[in-house]
Amino acid sequence: CVFYGTSTGNTESVAERIATALGVTAEDIGSVEASTLSSYDTLVVGAPTWHTGADAERSGTDWDEILYNDVPNMDLKGKKVAFFGCGDSMSYGDYFCDAMGELYDKFAESGVETIGFFDVDKTPECVASKAIRDGKFVGLACDEDNFYDETDKRIAAWTEQLKSEGAA
Repeated sequence: CVFYGTSTGNTESVAERIATALGVTAEDIGSVEASTLSSYDTLVVGAPTWHTGADAERSGTDWDEILYNDVPNMDLKGKKVAFFGCGDSMSYGDYFCDAMGELYDKFAESGVETIGFFDVDKTPECVASKAIRDGKFVGLACDEDNFYDETDKRIAAWTEQLKSEGAA
């Protein structure tokens, strides 16, 4: 299942396209019980970045509370988790998809197996991001404001990668 938080609808749109490519459903994290996450073997989770420059709660969505109050108390060990994020790489290049990095950090602390790292050179330009580890984004970074015409191609490549890494 693809779980997402959204403010403007961009992340929801990307989530629905990812879900279609994987043959699963997409759910707004604010419309489900957080405990639902533990019932899946593979999760794809995504969020926009709104609170640029913040140390925590960067998405401005229901994920902010769930990441700090619920995820640390869930048994997620061994589950595969992939991440995606939406941001504005042109106006907020210093913070592009930072919330995706926060999702990654909090889920990784829970002992999940992270999948879906994506080459930085296959994503929109950015100056810096808290979602980059060892030269790669921790997941699919999308810019629906400036590079929306590239998103479907990136989703296709990324979801094929997820399938090769054992995602349902």
